[in-house]
Amino acid sequence: MGNELVSGPATRTGALMLMGRKPVLAAVAAAVAASASPAWADIELGEGLSVTGFVDMSFYNEDWEGSPASKSFGIDQVEVDFLYTGSNGISAQVDIEYGESGSDLGAGDDTFVEQAFITKKFNDSFSIKAGRFLSYSGWETEEPTGLFQYSGTGYGQYFYGYYQQGISAYYDGGKFAIMGSVVNDVFGWTGGPTQYDTDDLGFEVGIALMPVEGLTAKAFYMSDDKTGYDVINAWVSYAYGGFTFAGEYNDADYGDDGEGDGFLLMANYASGPWGITLRYHDFEIKNDLGTIDEGKGFTISPSYAVGDNLLLVAEYRRDKAFGAKGNMFALEALFTF
Repeated sequence: MGNELVSGPATRTGALMLMGRKPVLAAVAAAVAASASPAWADIELGEGLSVTGFVDMSFYNEDWEGSPASKSFGIDQVEVDFLYTGSNGISAQVDIEYGESGSDLGAGDDTFVEQAFITKKFNDSFSIKAGRFLSYSGWETEEPTGLFQYSGTGYGQYFYGYYQQGISAYYDGGKFAIMGSVVNDVFGWTGGPTQYDTDDLGFEVGIALMPVEGLTAKAFYMSDDKTGYDVINAWVSYAYGGFTFAGEYNDADYGDDGEGDGFLLMANYASGPWGITLRYHDFEIKNDLGTIDEGKGFTISPSYAVGDNLLLVAEYRRDKAFGAKGNMFALEALFTF
């Protein structure tokens, strides 16, 4: 799972099943270059078969008003991804993860199959994949290898799609892209990858625009027939020189269960092995009885690439939720291969 914190006086990832994005390898490489992250490269095992992955460990100290301080050190996540490229445009990917407790995919520090899908590429623009895969939605990635800082906002559980089982199509038109998925369930907290029932389906459609170099805008609409939930996620980013700027907005209609909205603003600067990220986020989830979850916070996160494969990240985060204030300090070591 990604390095996310729950809002309010609670512990780090694991208290809730949280959702960020897992980038495709090319997107990871771009984010790595922009944020002074370590290298991410395939290790060839044989003809058409390669492996890549990472080891993520951290220390953090979280202190909320009115609650005991929480300190922790350990392995957050280990992942090994196997990629196979066959003939006639057919490829496959299987991701094996050892991760934290609280995951919808595995209980406790468990080893499980995070993704497993087959892709058929018909030409340079159009492809279809089937199996278990991650939603396209969301600015903040599911894995730490794609984050610009240590923690995620924590609101991804309400506004991002999760790992899904179904069929997805992707069209790359150069300066634009269109994507869509039909899945058993869109959101992890309503079933996600462990949902096999196809009586009611979930849908996700998205469009990406890349009109000029460095500028990307994406918008997604997700709907789940089982719950009647509808969510819109949209973000825009611009990279120039050593700077990357991003903004995201989310709006959700949970039917009888309420509604929610949230946003983030982020800026990153990277020069050589050094990088620093500033981020502000704000969200609220409410129903007929009032606000059931909320949070706003400011994050500052410097980083240093020790070598091609090791990134060190520090973070200070100041949060506020339901009138309480919290502080978090973290140190992370992220090794990629």
